[in-house]
Amino acid sequence: MLTPYTFLSSQKMYICRAKHTMENIRNIAIIAHVDHGKTTLVDKILHHCQLFRDNETKGELILDNNDLERERGITILSKNVSVQYKDTKINIIDTPGHADFGGEVERVLNMADGVLLLVDAFEGPMPQTRFVLQKAINLKLKPIVVVNKVDKENCTPEEVYEAVFDLMFELGAEEWQLDFPVLYGSAKNNWMSDDWKNQTDSISPLLDAVVAHIPAPKVTEGTTQMLITSLDYSSFTGRIAIGRLHRGVLKSTDTISLVKRDSSVIKSKIKELLVFDGLGRKKVDAVKAGDLCAVVGLENFEIGDTIADVETPEGLPAIAIDEPTMSMLFTINDSPFFGKEGKFVTSRHIKDRLERELERNLAMRLEPTDAADKFMVFGRGVLHLSVLIETMRREGYELQIGQPQVIIKEIDGKKCEPVEELTIDLPEEVSGKAVEMVTMRKGEMTAMEPKGGRMLCSFKVPSRGIIGLRNQLLTATAGEAIMNHRFVDFEPYKGEIPGRINGSLISMEKGTAIPYSLDKLQDRGKFFIHPNDEIYTGQVIGENSRADDLVVNVTKTKKLSNVRASGSDDKVKLAPPISFSLEEALEYIQKDEYVEVTPNSLRLRKIYLDENERKRREKKVG
Repeated sequence: MLTPYTFLSSQKMYICRAKHTMENIRNIAIIAHVDHGKTTLVDKILHHCQLFRDNETKGELILDNNDLERERGITILSKNVSVQYKDTKINIIDTPGHADFGGEVERVLNMADGVLLLVDAFEGPMPQTRFVLQKAINLKLKPIVVVNKVDKENCTPEEVYEAVFDLMFELGAEEWQLDFPVLYGSAKNNWMSDDWKNQTDSISPLLDAVVAHIPAPKVTEGTTQMLITSLDYSSFTGRIAIGRLHRGVLKSTDTISLVKRDSSVIKSKIKELLVFDGLGRKKVDAVKAGDLCAVVGLENFEIGDTIADVETPEGLPAIAIDEPTMSMLFTINDSPFFGKEGKFVTSRHIKDRLERELERNLAMRLEPTDAADKFMVFGRGVLHLSVLIETMRREGYELQIGQPQVIIKEIDGKKCEPVEELTIDLPEEVSGKAVEMVTMRKGEMTAMEPKGGRMLCSFKVPSRGIIGLRNQLLTATAGEAIMNHRFVDFEPYKGEIPGRINGSLISMEKGTAIPYSLDKLQDRGKFFIHPNDEIYTGQVIGENSRADDLVVNVTKTKKLSNVRASGSDDKVKLAPPISFSLEEALEYIQKDEYVEVTPNSLRLRKIYLDENERKRREKKVG
């Protein structure tokens, strides 16, 4: 039995009376498709292991602790927690489910010895299930399959189990990986069991399975080795390196060697050692191999570096990350409204912030352009980069973003582009529309299967074809379609894809949008602005009903005279304006447009605000 940790206020140090042997540590990562219940399961584990007092209410999704994660209902950054179950310490890593954050998943799996694969009992394995499982199998991790949400109507737990087995076999799992334990249950209702018909009263069967089946960390003899897989930042201590100690012992007073990716070696000194304890961290004197820890005090380290012995430094293989598939142009905000809302508006501010992001966001790349105030940012998809943009605007940055472009590569002398696997889950009666839309965008159907009144369609489609598809699909299916996609490979270029058919309505003058003018122009298209909004020349204020761009004046007021009184006409009836989220705006814009992003506003605009300038440019191109 472990004795409790004592706190000595004089030295402000935790002293551990009991040492963890390797046998009683388990490192697990929880992986699954988006929205299959990863973070909810972690909540229940935390409650089960009595991490909180009875009178403490923590709410739901405890680990999704930043505002963006809570609003969107998705995990973006992986989190580490540790719980004590019986006499075993279990380190749990909660991972994101979206393939756009694949860089994040890949890194953290390096810290685990096994994975809990969560699968929805109705939906079964989905594209991202495949994506994260492939990573886990390649890293030789032991899986435990958890069929979640067995309380759903029309669910088929046994069939889902078969589907997971087939998927593992297909992904090249070894025999010992295919011999996986399976548990059924409902994380939301707080129970797990080895038989889905036999409901238990807690999730302890799952924790027992973790202790029984997940191997204890393998410890090889030799000098100290630890791969830095994550970063954290504290305003008091600076950057903190997080990883798993593969070999040896780390002490809080050690001088160590830092082996960089290019095999160069830097000497550094540890100031503090922390291990994960519940939701927080605890200061310790030493860490043994196999445990996860955080190291404070190191300088100039990056993710992928190795902490090694001071005399005989040996580096570990650096983490290989999937290549980016999409790029966007980031530039300073030079619209007439710049600096009204944001604190950070200069190119230096933006450049520093993007370089800071590079340190922790491994799947991102940054390249300078010909202009000093423009930066090319490469990422894994629109969602991956829009999360970065959304974070920046909340921090008080103002910037403009160009149209997302997919990365075109030349492979064996052929022009190649990224291709993705797309699955659409939608009602049977509207499936024809979806097939037609995807086919127009050079998609090829690979499978179509009915699932309880709904249809599950799978396609192979170029990444270019997915940009802007979600909006159109939701409109065509009255919001019923659920779309998921994941990157597969680079394939030969599929040819031109028709873009947005309708042109833009562009503001002629700077001023206030007058309801009277908006009403008179309603037959010209749909608007993106509310009455009395402030607008400027060259701002895209709506969508034209025809294919070409149209410059309109919505700042004109009604001319009053003796004959035309102000109140004699009918009341103005305006259709509600279209409001875009950040991803929708990025997917909507054309090549000659920017999205202006400020802390409180999103605006669409032409790159060249002056109409005559735009015409001159067109002539040059033409």
